[in-house]
Amino acid sequence: MAGADMTSGVFRLLKGSVQAASELRKTAATIRQRGFALCVPLFMTALTLLSSALMADGPADNNIKTVRRIPKPGIAVPPEREAAIRKQLQALQEKLNGLQTSKDLNVQALLPDVMIFERAVRCALDYNEFFDAKDLDKADELLAEGLKRARQLEAGQPEWPSQKGLVVRGYFSRIDHSVQPYGLIVPETYDMDHSVPVRCDIWFHGRGETLSEVNFIFDRMKSMGQFAPAHTIVLHPYGRYCNAFKFAGEIDVLEGLDDTQRRYRIDEDRISVRGFSMGGAACWQFAVHYPDRWFAATPGAGFSETPEFLKVFQKETLNPTPWEKALWNLYDCDKYAVNLAHCPTIAYSGEQDQQKQAADVMEAALLKEGIRLRHIIGPKMGHKYDDESKRIIEEGMASLAASAHRRAPDRLQFTTHTLRYNRMHWVTVDGMDQHWTPARVEAEIERHEQKSSNASGTSVISLKLQGVSAITLDFPSGTWPVTQFAKFPPSSVTVKVKSGDGAAGADEIVAEGPLSDGSLTIHAHRDSSGHWVSGRAPNGLRKRHGLQGPVDDAFMDSFVFVRPSGKSSSAKVQAWVESEMARAVEQWRRHFRGDVRIVSESEVSEQLIQSASLVLWGDAESSALIAKIADQIPVKWMEGSIRAEGKSFDSASHVPVMIYPNPLNPNRYVVLNSGFTFREFASLNNARQVPMLPDWAIISLDTPPDSVWPGKVVAADFFDEQWQFKKLSP
Repeated sequence: MAGADMTSGVFRLLKGSVQAASELRKTAATIRQRGFALCVPLFMTALTLLSSALMADGPADNNIKTVRRIPKPGIAVPPEREAAIRKQLQALQEKLNGLQTSKDLNVQALLPDVMIFERAVRCALDYNEFFDAKDLDKADELLAEGLKRARQLEAGQPEWPSQKGLVVRGYFSRIDHSVQPYGLIVPETYDMDHSVPVRCDIWFHGRGETLSEVNFIFDRMKSMGQFAPAHTIVLHPYGRYCNAFKFAGEIDVLEGLDDTQRRYRIDEDRISVRGFSMGGAACWQFAVHYPDRWFAATPGAGFSETPEFLKVFQKETLNPTPWEKALWNLYDCDKYAVNLAHCPTIAYSGEQDQQKQAADVMEAALLKEGIRLRHIIGPKMGHKYDDESKRIIEEGMASLAASAHRRAPDRLQFTTHTLRYNRMHWVTVDGMDQHWTPARVEAEIERHEQKSSNASGTSVISLKLQGVSAITLDFPSGTWPVTQFAKFPPSSVTVKVKSGDGAAGADEIVAEGPLSDGSLTIHAHRDSSGHWVSGRAPNGLRKRHGLQGPVDDAFMDSFVFVRPSGKSSSAKVQAWVESEMARAVEQWRRHFRGDVRIVSESEVSEQLIQSASLVLWGDAESSALIAKIADQIPVKWMEGSIRAEGKSFDSASHVPVMIYPNPLNPNRYVVLNSGFTFREFASLNNARQVPMLPDWAIISLDTPPDSVWPGKVVAADFFDEQWQFKKLSP
């Protein structure tokens, strides 16, 4: 009975796994001392499961003071094994050094396909990211493939560009100029002569805390994955590791797709997004934010928003600041549900999977828009697909692909909370009344009004707008839907604009009709009197697509860190700047798998100012560049103080964090004292990986940085739509 009681005790401990691994260790010692040999295997199984539970998402990951490292430290590599790997790595590096000097354009175009192997192994060695002894064997295979490709490229006979089946390729990212990998499945039926465009499915992988470049590339060389439809190229983006394909991970997908389209003939009308678990979350995100780019989306499990998912899955008590709550609207897909009217969607969940919550949330949000979600539920299934559900999904996808044809819809509905995601088919939102509150467009091309049998007449476009201050209607060549109209294209188009605030009547704008190639572009904006008029919004500083904030937006395009040329007179400020800059560099490499470009102030050239956002570290005392623009940004350094939104803060113990159009080039950002704003705590669950700071903040250094904040945030907010401090209420 003692053995049975002890076994029962083990499983009681396992049930409350977040409480005490130390208690299990004590139990293990007792088992050995008392000789209950038969219990040992059962106990070790329980201990293994407990260790797994402690390392997984759940209440154990809710303590900001005990945040585990992601990725975990790697294993110790035996010296002789490391020496052998480095010898092969050096051989590949020498080959690459020679290839990089080649003037052959084909060699330069194919270099990323070789460099991904060198970078993967080098980073695993340099940053202790071999997580298992088997990873060392994988490194050997990667280096062998890299050397093989390098020799083929030297000989002018590269074979992999025409390879069928599993192929790994790479590209240079515009964000930080790093080389990034992606995997492909090229069907045997693909015509290398590029005579027939093919369907392309993008597959988003699940969460993998040990998914280093070595492990990702090796998997993409060996595994076909969950789905490999016939006559379809499947693109497996890396997504820059474990971030649910958000931020730089989001741009990785778009850059990887662009690179694939340059190299293979992809049918623009038949590109889909698919994924499971963390990849399912990514699929929801891409479906609602870029709905007009895909013929279909098939999200499986995952999460679709932040607050409810963390309450259900993470058992987390949330106490968001006002700006955090507003910034959830960047990636909370239920707020964009109506956009799925333009992206056919088939969701999947296991009946017993806790992550069924994601599709349930979206199903409820879609019903509010009058859309019924097709939700395939695997009977008695946990966190995986069953064969019958996979068959049903594939049948649906094949049918959607067969009927896919891109055209300009006569009627559309579209919503957004930020100008980062501002377009749907022929509608582009150019200005919003206020960021992070819904902007909504309902647009319809009405029937053509022909005045006589040989006259072209006019057409009417009706717009119902809410939260929108400027808009563009754009029909590229051949997309104006002439087929529904009479014999001639319209000579004019009347745009009827009605505000969604309940105001009576509508403003009318008359524009010339489409050109002979079927193209038409109409710009309109709301003037100072509140009426809609033709033309673009007046020039001036205002939020616009790609220049709308928050701070994290700067790290979705080209950026450089600028090291200050001097030192602050405040030792506290100087120490914080040095520590936070070093941390930002390290976190970028760890969580977005790139290398921050760092320059001195003397190296900031005009070309750099034009091509990248500048992340300036320091204060007006230590940074010559901050001093140069200090009178052109809203945050001000005064004598011994920092002034923001009408308040003063001691400059010896406070620093500003801010994003703003760079006064030296208003087409790029300037950022003060920050990398991406979510910190180590957020990396424990991908739903937490959302912006933590708005457009500006003042940080008190009297409170040390932790796993959530860079210090105590004593003031923070968004700038208004003209990039100014919001007017305070009297």
